[in-house]
Amino acid sequence: MKIHALSDVQSQDIGKNTTIWQYCVVLAGAKIGHSCNIGSHCFIEDDVVIGDRVTIKNGVYIFDSIYIEDDVFIGPNVTFTNDTYPKSQRDEHRKSTNYPKTIIRKGASIGGGATILPGIVIGQGALIGAGAVVAKNVKANTIIYGGAAKIMRLINDE
Repeated sequence: MKIHALSDVQSQDIGKNTTIWQYCVVLAGAKIGHSCNIGSHCFIEDDVVIGDRVTIKNGVYIFDSIYIEDDVFIGPNVTFTNDTYPKSQRDEHRKSTNYPKTIIRKGASIGGGATILPGIVIGQGALIGAGAVVAKNVKANTIIYGGAAKIMRLINDE
């Protein structure tokens, strides 16, 4: 295991041959498998499980109730969300176990800048194109992409 000196890794549950680069924060409850590569500027919360041989590129935040199986690739700046109805003020009794579970199945790949909404299951071997917004489950061995912006109206329209 190689952890860069400029990272704050509190978890003791990290597999052999995993590399965590600079400016990462990994909270104590996180579980990370062996032979993973976690790029710089990543944040991994407590209720997170990351399998073996997972690549997580720079700038990815993995929040509670997100589970990533073996051999997954997560591109740079992928956004995972875990709260269906986020609010600034929190009920002090709310626990992370109330978040919908997001699961990324074995061998899936998520392109850079994609956004994964809460409670989604991305099937084994699926490929998510860069920039996609994933709002529904994705079946195994399926390629999805899209969500290109479109003109809604001109600024001068009344």
